Amino acid sequence: MSKVEPEVAPAVRRTPGLVPVSESRRTAEHGPRADLADTAIHQERTAPAAGPVGAFLRLLGSELGLTFRRPRNLAMLAVLAVVPVIIGVVLRIVGDDLSDGPGGILQQVTGNGFFLAFISLGALVPLLMPVVVSVVAGDALAGEAAGGTLRYLLAAPAGRTRLLAVKYVNAVLFCLAVASAVALVAVVTGLVLFPSGPVTLLSGVAIPLGDALLRMLIVIGYVTAGMAALAAVAIALSTLTEVPIGAVAATVVLVIVTQVLRAFPQLEAVQPYLLPNRWGDFDAVLRDPIAFEDLTSGMLAFGAYIVLFGSFAWARFTSKDITS
Repeated sequence: MSKVEPEVAPAVRRTPGLVPVSESRRTAEHGPRADLADTAIHQERTAPAAGPVGAFLRLLGSELGLTFRRPRNLAMLAVLAVVPVIIGVVLRIVGDDLSDGPGGILQQVTGNGFFLAFISLGALVPLLMPVVVSVVAGDALAGEAAGGTLRYLLAAPAGRTRLLAVKYVNAVLFCLAVASAVALVAVVTGLVLFPSGPVTLLSGVAIPLGDALLRMLIVIGYVTAGMAALAAVAIALSTLTEVPIGAVAATVVLVIVTQVLRAFPQLEAVQPYLLPNRWGDFDAVLRDPIAFEDLTSGMLAFGAYIVLFGSFAWARFTSKDITS
């Protein structure tokens, strides 16, 4: 009697990347796997929270990486950071020959190196720091248009309002980095080259070094706000052109013209409304008590500039035709 061989089912031929029909039917009959269902539910719950905010943060992180990796921006930061060192070395070598009289701020530097930070910021805020901020902020949108990448950014989709907000926040963080770098280098250089200890303010009151450092944080915040107002002006001008050097030059010329207008007593009526007129008010922290009225009025002026030129930039950027 012959032995009957059991029938062997034909092997299912698998094609890479495809699921057999029988397997698909079996999955459909038994329903989705539990672990996949749990994953889908988790993604559904977490997606709304990480949606717009996550996209904004990812775009901002990419923008910050480009800004702080660009050799031009790093070179400008290095130049600003070197200025406090040069000022400190000059004051150390020359000494009292550059003093502005007993009790003056230059005389204070030789007595306490902490004041080198105020000297450095006072020297850089009127012109050199605004030039650096103008280069970064003026290039924000005009540079993308000139490079032909603006259309691709908007097709991501990033959205015009979101992209404009990212560009401005990036410029503000760069302003914070500039002010912090100058202040930090100046404080370290001053404490190395000159005596340290309790800081005697211009009003004659001595405060501990720790309190002086807290006041320096206020100065950094105030200077950052002033440069952020200028960044809003530069970005607004950047929406008007596809040539980045045009937006940068227009912002720098505007700063120079307003600085010149401050020198004419006949224009005293309009001087309070000029942006550079408020940049130097951070010396209010050198009084005891701190003149918060001056700081508050300056911050209100900066806020008005940010709202005015930010609104103009938004209205222009969200309505213009993007051709590049």
